[in-house]
Amino acid sequence: MDAYEDMVQHTATECAPWHVVPADHKWFTRLVVSTAIIEKLRSLKLHFPTLTPDEKKALGVARAELTRDGA
Repeated sequence: MDAYEDMVQHTATECAPWHVVPADHKWFTRLVVSTAIIEKLRSLKLHFPTLTPDEKKALGVARAELTRDGA
């Protein structure tokens, strides 16, 4: 157990943290893992990019070409 704790403490970083998850009950394990993922995603403050009218038009043209029958 000491070696395990030592390994976690010395290999976890801010960029690549370890998350020690209890595995006694699958439902609880899944809850802990999903919560960690949700918290990380929220911390990234992701958002859809804003497009200029020209970029939107170019995307429309590309979509039309890709969805055209026989393409």
